[in-house]
Amino acid sequence: MRNMSIEEKKPRKLHHWQIIAVCLCVYDVVAVNFAYFFALLLRFDFRFSVIPLLYLDQWKQFAPSYTVFCIIVFYMARLYRSVWRYASYSELLHVLLSSLITTAFQVVGTLATVGRMPIFYYLAGAVFQFILIIAIRFSYRFVLFIDQARGAGAIGGQGDNVMIVGAGNAGQAILRDFTRAKEIQDRVVCFIDDNANKWGRYINGVPVAGGRDDIFASVKKFHVKKIYIAMPSASKEQKREILNICKETGCQLKQLPGIFQLATGEITVSQMRDVSVEDLLGRDQIKTDLTEVFQFINGKRVLITGAGGSIGSELSRQVASHKPSLLVLFDIYENNVYDLQLELKENYPKLNLVVLIGSVRDSRRMFEIFEKYRFQIVYHAAAHKHVPLMEDSPCEAIKNNAIGTYKTAYAAMTHGCERFVLISTDKAVNPTNIMGASKRLCELVIQSFDEKIKAGRADEIPQLFTHSGMENADKDGTGAVFRNIKTEFVAVRFGNVLGSNGSVIPIFKRQIAHHQPVTVTHPDIIRYFMTIPEAVSLVLQAGTYAKGGEIFVLDMGSPVKIDTLARNLIKLSGYKPDVDIPVVYTGLRPGEKLYEEKLMVEEGLKRTANNLIYIGSRIPFDTDKFLGQMGWLMKVAYSNEEDQMRACVAQVVDTFRPAKLVNEELEEEREPAS
Repeated sequence: MRNMSIEEKKPRKLHHWQIIAVCLCVYDVVAVNFAYFFALLLRFDFRFSVIPLLYLDQWKQFAPSYTVFCIIVFYMARLYRSVWRYASYSELLHVLLSSLITTAFQVVGTLATVGRMPIFYYLAGAVFQFILIIAIRFSYRFVLFIDQARGAGAIGGQGDNVMIVGAGNAGQAILRDFTRAKEIQDRVVCFIDDNANKWGRYINGVPVAGGRDDIFASVKKFHVKKIYIAMPSASKEQKREILNICKETGCQLKQLPGIFQLATGEITVSQMRDVSVEDLLGRDQIKTDLTEVFQFINGKRVLITGAGGSIGSELSRQVASHKPSLLVLFDIYENNVYDLQLELKENYPKLNLVVLIGSVRDSRRMFEIFEKYRFQIVYHAAAHKHVPLMEDSPCEAIKNNAIGTYKTAYAAMTHGCERFVLISTDKAVNPTNIMGASKRLCELVIQSFDEKIKAGRADEIPQLFTHSGMENADKDGTGAVFRNIKTEFVAVRFGNVLGSNGSVIPIFKRQIAHHQPVTVTHPDIIRYFMTIPEAVSLVLQAGTYAKGGEIFVLDMGSPVKIDTLARNLIKLSGYKPDVDIPVVYTGLRPGEKLYEEKLMVEEGLKRTANNLIYIGSRIPFDTDKFLGQMGWLMKVAYSNEEDQMRACVAQVVDTFRPAKLVNEELEEEREPAS
């Protein structure tokens, strides 16, 4: 009780907003009465002595009840609880409705109680009251606006001049955020919009300088350093045209991620992101109907090897979204796959997810997990993919890529797997490096397995292992394990993916960020590009088309010059190539060729139901001879004889030609005839 009494005696401290509310209330008491007195004074030409005493008495008699009524109405309209620093149309509407209600009460109340007043008294009093009530509440915001406008609009300010492309709702929202946020030092100096009706007009004091044809002139006129693209609802083609103009200005470019921000009202300067090189690729993002994929994966037991890699992790995300009964992520590197495990558990709490660490080169480990989980679908993404590194370690490329694929495929075949999908690469086409040749070996493994299974001779496929024991498929020697095998083996081939591990774009961005020269290996080198989600969605769909033995080829669009890619990235960062940041040609790396191919000339193309997925016709080869050579390659690889390894691979992959020779021939073809 004593403690309670002490607490009760403590004085209550008013919050700042409560003090402001009390002050506003006092102000309103004066304002609502002064407004109608001033109207009466104005009615009689500001001569107080001329005002009839009857009108003064009636005003005095009605003032107390009118004051109480006004305070109650203003309180109910939340005019004492609003944060007037951020007052907007909602608060303005509340003041207007409150004024209408109190005016009606003034008219009806005086007529019913004290007597009729002049009509001018009612009209002018209502107007003066509205002005006085609104003025005090919006004055704070107006002062802030003037102060910010001076700071934002000052030519000598610390920030940069900003151009907003798009004078619609998104552009205006960005401008409002500039004026509100004190931490933003930049200032908006002009708008650009293709709507000619807006040209020459102003939005909150900022001119609409013209359309896209006026971008260059406006950048020069207003000394623009940054351009914000606020066109969330524009098509990819429209954005691309604008970006291609803007990137030539030398300004730093930013844009809204998409129309979602416009719909949710989350349009702020902080929402703007840097324009990425993907925005300039020259095509819309590929959209795939994944209905068939859902039907194929839903309720199945799925294994993804190399799940921690760029392609493997996106495969894992998309497979997880299609409700498999079991998803097993398998990788030799634990850090990436651990992060992926946390992500998938958070996004798909009901997913039956297992993460395993191991190597596809370990046949005992592969047999163990296939025996335990009996996978129905395997997406084999595990591989060494870095071309120059594999040139220095050719035996590791063959061990991991070719032999690892062979052992995983064999374990899948002998444990009832229904579909095995190999992730291949365009570097397997006429390979000029060990990495590409190793992936071509993987494709040949897939086609060899498929041919033997369809012929009912799966028992003729040699089992490769460096140690005998528990992984021996035919333990009882009866051959029963090879009966009724129905595994369908397919490969999906595509080119480079943007943002993948080892991609040139992160390297270029890092060099630009440190203001270092951007290194391009050759001015004429070209590559095919696709985003990771695009490639993976097509991989999943291609897997549903499989009948066994196919090499699916994804349409990667038009090839992109790496030199052009680097220069565009420099421009998007607000710099001038070879002026602010030089582009340096370092020469082709070991095993690298100028041009990547999607198909060998002999393969041809067959269409599928998806016009972005094709099937390469099978190139005939001696399956029995090839399967025998794989055992030989494994022995050479595990003996770590690197020089011999290259020679052996060249004997098995007859399309393998060293990059140096191929590039010399290409350079000769490019030289004009003398």
